[in-house]
Amino acid sequence: MIVYTHKDCLLQDNGINHPERKERLENILSSIKKIKDFEINFKDAPLAKEEVISLVHPKKYIEKIFFNIPKTGLIGVEKEPYADTMLCSNSKNAILRSCGAGIAAADDLILTNERIFCAIRPPGHHAETTKAMGFCFVNNVAVTAKYLQKKYNIKKIAIIDFDVHHGNGTQEVFYNDKTVAYASSHEFPLFPGTGSSEEKGVGNIFNAPLKSGMRGKEFLSIFDQKILKPIDKFKPEIILISAGFDAHTRDPLASLNLESKDFYDVTKKIVDLANIHSKGRVISFLEGGYDLTALSESIRHHLLALKN
Repeated sequence: MIVYTHKDCLLQDNGINHPERKERLENILSSIKKIKDFEINFKDAPLAKEEVISLVHPKKYIEKIFFNIPKTGLIGVEKEPYADTMLCSNSKNAILRSCGAGIAAADDLILTNERIFCAIRPPGHHAETTKAMGFCFVNNVAVTAKYLQKKYNIKKIAIIDFDVHHGNGTQEVFYNDKTVAYASSHEFPLFPGTGSSEEKGVGNIFNAPLKSGMRGKEFLSIFDQKILKPIDKFKPEIILISAGFDAHTRDPLASLNLESKDFYDVTKKIVDLANIHSKGRVISFLEGGYDLTALSESIRHHLLALKN
């Protein structure tokens, strides 16, 4: 298995007591390095080129983000009370490495068919076409999907998102695009407030809102019916995963009650579907997850299922 990451991703600073902190990634990488069941091939994520990012985000939007990067200190890109998406002096390379991981992973996937995990930050699934929010600036999974379509003529891609927060950005990017199916399970109502079952795009958007307090067994049952069943009908050539681990019962930012092993089960279901329709081709991207113990356990389950 290939894992893309880069030390620049550790340099994104969001300030004291911010949940999206470098320790998340340090913890994940430490946990992955302890895996002895199979070989992990770590690769450095390259810097994404702006012309590739512009497959999703207009160049003026990208240039504005980078122009606003401070030489020292932190700058929030949102208005109060949600000013928690921060730029610091090291943000540019962190953003470009996080997006570049997916682009390099796409090339590797086509070349080798080997499954890939992008251990990156900042995350991406809240980033809309021209709006940074929810700790996200560039929508890494969306850029990768567009890149796969343009460079390799992939006609049908599915993006499956099991982060506890709805990926409003990914949904917005592909809302009217029949070539990409977006399916999301998420606590509802919860930030960012989108993701109702009525949001269907052009028949390519599949949302599964979940009630607070839900446990793994019920979650997996709903996931089968509301996420996997429509993706099975869609028959994607490649599946991309927005892998957030904040639906874990230990996570401080939400109220679902999944256990670490549930992330093995949900990932294995996605892999089984990929084996049927997509030649087993899967790239997974780190999104949320803010409890370090939960991250350490869940990521190992996730990678074990990706490998199997």
